[in-house]
Amino acid sequence: MKNERLIHALGNCINHCNYCADACLDEENVKMMVNCIRIDRVCAEVCSTLNQLLATNFNDVKDLVSYCEKICNMCADECEKHEHQHCKDCAEACRNCANECRQFMAA
Repeated sequence: MKNERLIHALGNCINHCNYCADACLDEENVKMMVNCIRIDRVCAEVCSTLNQLLATNFNDVKDLVSYCEKICNMCADECEKHEHQHCKDCAEACRNCANECRQFMAA
């Protein structure tokens, strides 16, 4: 399947964002994590939507792929501000997903 790499990256990003948002709720200073939780949730939703559309072989997805790349980079930027391992792992998954979005657009 031509979208396989992107679909895999999206699934990985969704899982890390959902885990990170949940783990942030357990942090001592939750108020400090509000932006992280919010962007994690948004990123997971955008990735999930794109994932579902790619699975249908719907071809008009370029704008959503571009937006997904932007949101993944925003999420990575936010997660990189924090020292928690779940944030670092999430940032890495988001950067990878953004990279796969770029490669999809270049193809």
